[in-house]
Amino acid sequence: MNKRSSLFLLLVLLVLSLSTLAQDSKEHVFYQVETTDGSVFKGRLVYEDETSLKLESETLGEITIPRVNVVRIKTLGSYKKVGTAYWAEYPQDTRYFWAPTGYGLRKAEGYYQNVWIYFNQIVYGVSDHFSIGLGTIPLVLFFGESTPVWITPKVSFELEEDKVSLGFGGLFGAVLGEDIGFGILYGVTTFGSRQKNISFGMGWGYADEDFASSPVFNVSALYRLGPKGYLLSENYYFPGDSAFGLLSLGGRSLLGKVGLDYGGVIPLGEDTGVNIIPWLGVTVPF
Repeated sequence: MNKRSSLFLLLVLLVLSLSTLAQDSKEHVFYQVETTDGSVFKGRLVYEDETSLKLESETLGEITIPRVNVVRIKTLGSYKKVGTAYWAEYPQDTRYFWAPTGYGLRKAEGYYQNVWIYFNQIVYGVSDHFSIGLGTIPLVLFFGESTPVWITPKVSFELEEDKVSLGFGGLFGAVLGEDIGFGILYGVTTFGSRQKNISFGMGWGYADEDFASSPVFNVSALYRLGPKGYLLSENYYFPGDSAFGLLSLGGRSLLGKVGLDYGGVIPLGEDTGVNIIPWLGVTVPF
């Protein structure tokens, strides 16, 4: 079996293994309640009226707190109940290592991403359906070379809530100090929830005013293993006379609010040999 056939087989197995992803339940907002005796309670708000409020805590069950004893109420963010546990929503569910999912950032969500020190990007959710990013590789600081910069607009729409979502966007770049433009236009369809999904994408790259003779195809998958970890796979196929592919597998660990991405990328082609390129990145939401 040649490498091209192996790539196709691996992608098919990936699709089959994730095609029956379980859907997450309703999203919940968690609160932190501080009381006059110094106690702090965290949980989902079940009920409230003028005299009391009731929280559902993971460890203590339902707790009724008289309002006269409440000093402060703080919103902790959105969570989803998975089994008996609650998992925090995380903005990095909108992408894999690099490739986007069909889901978009929610309004006012954002993050900073860094890969191997050189790659830097900031992305912000302007609305629930539109985000914009700005990125650079500051080569001038490291090697005295001209620096590439780019913007990454993206629109996204959920066709079926938490089951199917479409994303369309592009990367539009230039090299500072040079008359060079580059980028890619893409579309992606994601099946599954933000926590567990598989995506099929296609992009058309360009340099200066010339578009590539053929598109690039992408199949990626994300599976949340628990409150603090994900399994990621991002894979590409570049057709043409010198067709080749890229396979990747790795994970994402949540260290507080910071995400740590790690894995390996395997090039597949006629003369690529067997090489694994390490991937290491960090993302900080804001």
